[in-house]
Amino acid sequence: MIRLEEILDRVEKHHPGDSLDLIRRAYIFSAKEHKGQVRASGEPYLTHPLEVANILAEMKMDAVTVSVGLLHDVVEDTLTTMEKIEELFGPEVAHIVDGVTKISQIPFTSKEEKQAENFRKMLLAMTDDIRVIMVKFADRLHNMRTLAYLPADRRAAIARETMDIYAPLANRLGMGKIRGELEDLAFSYLDPRGYQELKDIVEKNRRKHEAFLAELTKTVEDKMKEHGIPCSTESRIKRLYSICLKLKKQRITIDQVYDLLALRIITDSVKNCYAALGVIHNTWRPVPGRIKDFIAMPRPNMYQSLHTSVIAGGQPFEVQIRTAEMHRIAEEGIAAHWKYKDGKLVADNREDQRVSWLRHLVEWQQEMKDPADFLSTLKVDLYPEDVYTFTPKGKVVTLPRDATPVDFAYAIHTEVGHTCVGSKINARMTPLRTKLRNGDIVEIVTQPGHKPSRDWLSFVRTSRARNKIRHWLTQQESEKAIELGRKMLEKEARKYKKNAKVLLVSDEMQALLSEYGSSKVEDLLSAIGYGKVSAKQIISRLSPDGLKETPEEEESTITSVVKRVLGIGGDARLQVRGFDDLLVYRAKCCNPIRGEEVIGYITRGKGVAVHSKNCPNVQNLLYEPDRKIEVEWASSAPSAEAYAVPLTILTEDRPGMLAEIAAAITEVRSNILNVEARTADERGTIDITVEIPDMKHLERVISSVKKIDGVYDVARSTRTVNTAR
Repeated sequence: MIRLEEILDRVEKHHPGDSLDLIRRAYIFSAKEHKGQVRASGEPYLTHPLEVANILAEMKMDAVTVSVGLLHDVVEDTLTTMEKIEELFGPEVAHIVDGVTKISQIPFTSKEEKQAENFRKMLLAMTDDIRVIMVKFADRLHNMRTLAYLPADRRAAIARETMDIYAPLANRLGMGKIRGELEDLAFSYLDPRGYQELKDIVEKNRRKHEAFLAELTKTVEDKMKEHGIPCSTESRIKRLYSICLKLKKQRITIDQVYDLLALRIITDSVKNCYAALGVIHNTWRPVPGRIKDFIAMPRPNMYQSLHTSVIAGGQPFEVQIRTAEMHRIAEEGIAAHWKYKDGKLVADNREDQRVSWLRHLVEWQQEMKDPADFLSTLKVDLYPEDVYTFTPKGKVVTLPRDATPVDFAYAIHTEVGHTCVGSKINARMTPLRTKLRNGDIVEIVTQPGHKPSRDWLSFVRTSRARNKIRHWLTQQESEKAIELGRKMLEKEARKYKKNAKVLLVSDEMQALLSEYGSSKVEDLLSAIGYGKVSAKQIISRLSPDGLKETPEEEESTITSVVKRVLGIGGDARLQVRGFDDLLVYRAKCCNPIRGEEVIGYITRGKGVAVHSKNCPNVQNLLYEPDRKIEVEWASSAPSAEAYAVPLTILTEDRPGMLAEIAAAITEVRSNILNVEARTADERGTIDITVEIPDMKHLERVISSVKKIDGVYDVARSTRTVNTAR
């Protein structure tokens, strides 16, 4: 266990004027409050806050932040109140502790809603005091280092959350060191076999690579000395998760990774950075298209460096060239610049861009009421933006990778986005779904009166564009739903000789609204229009003498005709919570299977389409929260049910591979319905459809196939197949 004195020494070294007494008092209080508590490893709970405080001290944080590291769990895990923290340690410490503390007292309808609200609270607290996220990072980092002691399902959930939220957030804040360790730790739990295989390959060649890097280092130092360029050098082998990403994305082998080995040159000025680049290119042959100038065009997280890939003796490697200040920012990110202002520790002006990005992120997310929507768009927002485009007048517009002219248009102005009908990229007319590349000059063609298309949601990449399009579509859909609901109510009322207009303004209607979660009549009409509430149900509630006629046979006939015409017979395995008369069917785009998390989406006139929560279309479909409805797997289902699930397997091209895959699937008692295989560039791609009874069985099939030597990746495919037999 780390000693308190070691932490105090670190804080005193970086912040000589800070109060070490504050840290000592926080330690004593934390030890007293956590007394008797133990971690899953069996160690005293106090080891965790101590390690968190030590990580913060290593990050060169001030005494207040280190104290919060010691106190960060006392409000959540003990009987201590926030008022007690403020009384003993002051408002500044209490404010940060509150920002770090999870929301636990409020009842939530779902685990997802609670998770979303905790992230929302964290983001809001970060914009007010960035030290909140520093404590969160330190807390998460130590939890990830000790994750092995938790049950398998908890390990997977925490590792996934780390990979989806915390690692990308660290990246967006420029904290490369924290991001790298979080990603590698999460990777080791999410894909243990893939992690170990990659680690074995890297370790097998480590001695050879280190000798190669040592030789390069000596050559570089000699060359720089010869040209009068002062420098220090570092070398590194690429992190395992970064290698894994590159192998999957580019579908290459590890010996084709140009930046597997890297040399870092740290010099004294920007001028010497470019001079050093010239020396490197004169010494070794550069790889065409691999030169990146992040000094002239910094990344949005303020990262600056020159990157080039060169080849020495047949071995490619990357060279990164930067100043000492750039290096500090690359490693520590937003934590690199701190100063006291009005007695408070804040980031200096150079960090304004990162903080303003956070504020924009919070503004975008505040509009989102749906927790699933919030989490999915948050994950998109956190990934790095690295496409630099220009307006015809030369203004730089930074967008995410794979952004389109529609994203560009909304980045300029909402009205430009709404009315865009075409685009010119580098003076040539292009489709709106064209992916933008670095350096593109984009001109948007607009047409007054033109409105957004729902199709745009399938290819836009920015939250701003997505939210603006959804907002416009929501208004249009809501108006249509209200009108349809009104017509349905009037039709039902006529059937029972009632006056719909009179019923809508009656006292009974006003009393009924709250029962259906509506604040006004239009909300209830909208629910009828979407199919969440039946018009007959409302008429029966509003009619004090009840309904004289119940045409159930007529409705049954109509329903059966609709089902036959639309070809969407209901699925007995699924049901809508709280309703037993809604037509439910599995969406063909993702074909969810039993045990998988699902989400219902009301389609007017067709019933409820049920999608997997991971379905790529869900993000595009759910622009109208009123259409979302809770669905679940029925408790009783046919015992012999089976689902046709398409898988895509990426392998090396070698004899016997297909036979081994077939044997592995048969071994876990699954039936193969269809197989298609093709090869190219010494790689094999196998599209295979297997029969699966539930999600756990699918996981067993994937795990069994992944164990075969030469299988690079196994993923569930979006190919359309025949559904259950």
